[in-house]
Amino acid sequence: MKTVVSLVFITFIISFVNSQEENIQKELTVEKIWKEYLFYGSGVDGFRSMKDGKHFTQIRLIDGKKSIMKYPFENEDIDGELILDGKKLTYEGENLKFDGYEFNETEDKLLITTNRIKRYRRSFFAEYYLYDLKTEKLQPLDEVHSPQTLASYSPDGSKVAYIHKNNIYVKDLSNGKVKAITTDGEINKIINGTTDWVYEEEFAYTKAYDWSPDSEYIAYMKFNENKVKDFTMTYFYELYPDQYTFKYPKAGEDNSKVCLHVVKAKNGKGKEIDLGEYEYIPRIKFSNTENKLMALTLNRHQNHLKYHWIDVTDKNMPSSVIYEEKDRAYVEIDDNLLFLKDGKHFMRTSEKDGYNHIYKINIDGSSEQITDGTWDVVEFKGIDEEQKIIYYTSAEEGPQYKALYSIKLDGSDKKKISSSKGTNDASFSDGMKYFVNSWSNANTPTTYSLHKADGTLLEVLEDNEYLQIIMKEHNFQPKEFMTFDGAEGELNGWIIKPPHFDSTQQYPVYFNVYCGPGSNMVSDSYGSGNFAYHQLLAQKGYIVISVDTRGTMYRGAEFKKSTYLQLGKLETEDLITVAKQVQGLSFVDPERIGVMGWSYGGYMASLAMTKGADVFKMGIAVAPVTNWRYYDNIYTERFMRTPQENADGYDDNSPINHVDKLKGNYFIIHGSGDDNVHVQNTMEMINALVKADKQFDQFIYPNKDHGIYGGNTRNHLFKMLLDYTLENL
Repeated sequence: MKTVVSLVFITFIISFVNSQEENIQKELTVEKIWKEYLFYGSGVDGFRSMKDGKHFTQIRLIDGKKSIMKYPFENEDIDGELILDGKKLTYEGENLKFDGYEFNETEDKLLITTNRIKRYRRSFFAEYYLYDLKTEKLQPLDEVHSPQTLASYSPDGSKVAYIHKNNIYVKDLSNGKVKAITTDGEINKIINGTTDWVYEEEFAYTKAYDWSPDSEYIAYMKFNENKVKDFTMTYFYELYPDQYTFKYPKAGEDNSKVCLHVVKAKNGKGKEIDLGEYEYIPRIKFSNTENKLMALTLNRHQNHLKYHWIDVTDKNMPSSVIYEEKDRAYVEIDDNLLFLKDGKHFMRTSEKDGYNHIYKINIDGSSEQITDGTWDVVEFKGIDEEQKIIYYTSAEEGPQYKALYSIKLDGSDKKKISSSKGTNDASFSDGMKYFVNSWSNANTPTTYSLHKADGTLLEVLEDNEYLQIIMKEHNFQPKEFMTFDGAEGELNGWIIKPPHFDSTQQYPVYFNVYCGPGSNMVSDSYGSGNFAYHQLLAQKGYIVISVDTRGTMYRGAEFKKSTYLQLGKLETEDLITVAKQVQGLSFVDPERIGVMGWSYGGYMASLAMTKGADVFKMGIAVAPVTNWRYYDNIYTERFMRTPQENADGYDDNSPINHVDKLKGNYFIIHGSGDDNVHVQNTMEMINALVKADKQFDQFIYPNKDHGIYGGNTRNHLFKMLLDYTLENL
């Protein structure tokens, strides 16, 4: 009896202590968010499937060194096999720190990336090494032509192709000999095998070459940049600043002249392929089974897409257009150029029925729609051809959600595979038998889990449970989804309210917006640092709101393309309408409405502070576009055509032309090294504000690019944003 009483008493004490600890809240600070990066969580580093579809590799720290381990998909009790011991990765007495790896086809050799240096958003320079897993021999790929980029094994593993100073090289691994496939590459003039700045940024790829399946041919794109105007940025590092000049085609200006070549890998001999009339070549890819090449071309307006089929075994290498697609506005480019094993079909996602769906295209030009409905496919994930099953993610549950589905190749037997509502993203194994799912929702950090293709859970790889505890300790409030009335219809949004919210009180409102085509801010996914910063604002007494205006994603083509030829107009009308609606809420202080945005969001914040000057008291624009004439032509002309064709569309919705309306506190911030949205945008906005005799605040981060990060920069930036908000809203 005494034992029972003692246990009850101990349980009471533990419960009391736990309840007291739960009531102790830790202070949320900018430093914890942007210096300690406390709210980012852990990922699954270096995970990739092996060719057998039964195993995967992953980067692990072993004795403080990055190493590569091999694990079976099914059998979590096995400790794994050490593929690469980081301690043995030593060359000329120096232990190498690798940051990437690629297997050859037989998976007995590795291409290892070291000393990676970022160039633009996706491109980089690096030093590559070859590592033989059997002999444990390590050697540099090419010490003469170094650094390199985009190194890749030929399909048979006998050679490696790579780019150095805008030229393509091939190394024969049997004898170590290096062959220059091109020799005319020159910085800011001729590019071979990789892309120019605007292709990298807007068509989202850098590898502009491909091996034929028999390893005999290389297809590559050649960019002639001679007519593209220079853009120069100044970097402030030394006594005398450095000038960096690169080719950047602004709206309405000349592009690179791009052509397609196919050559023999052994000697570089070949020819240019005749593709007829076109402006862009946004994708090239060889068939998986035969030496036939697919090349996609687009016209300047990007509303007429052609698929060209090229037989490289024919000495004339004839090209024929086997499929075309047109749109009144623009045609989207996808990454789904996957050829079926029959050699007669390939896959594409298209909006041609009004929503983004999956199609099987025959090389005779006929097509078969596989998915169907008033919802958008988000991403095509792949095909299990043995089972004739396609896997994809879609927004069928709503624009803010992403779920994983399967469907038969004939369009039957659709199944939902993901089990948790929110945002799901899957990375499949070779053979499509397994996948790693990343799942989060607006209030839950990402969980990474391993599944069979049917969704059966095999193992939770990382649940970030510790981060949920940290969020609770810092008194995070729920992000709640809601709808608003826009200028012409219902819009999706979310809201975060202050702790101990009292509906009888009035609170200031802080809008965080983006609103640009191709992106949704209203997503049921974990927001990491930005989410934590919005929690900090809520704890300071602000209601934080975001809204997806017309022109955003996953509500069909009509909704997304409604802003065509008039970027900024409808989005601003929607944003002002929503802000006025929020002003009318009993718990909102109607005189304290603010807005903040970055990039396109900075553009919107600037329009809100000018066109919506009677509503918004404070606006913060980070790295904003202020006139689409200053931005690159592929992005801008996709939505606006050229300034020569659509001058009013450019000028009517440029905040530069509305500065006379400014009334509130406006803060504009930019990185001087922004190669994407040039600091010119901010400088021209400043000129217009000064001319209109408008007071404002500004801050320039020397040498920082569009992300404005590095060292203490983000911490400094968000401290400044918080202080400005507290002082002016």
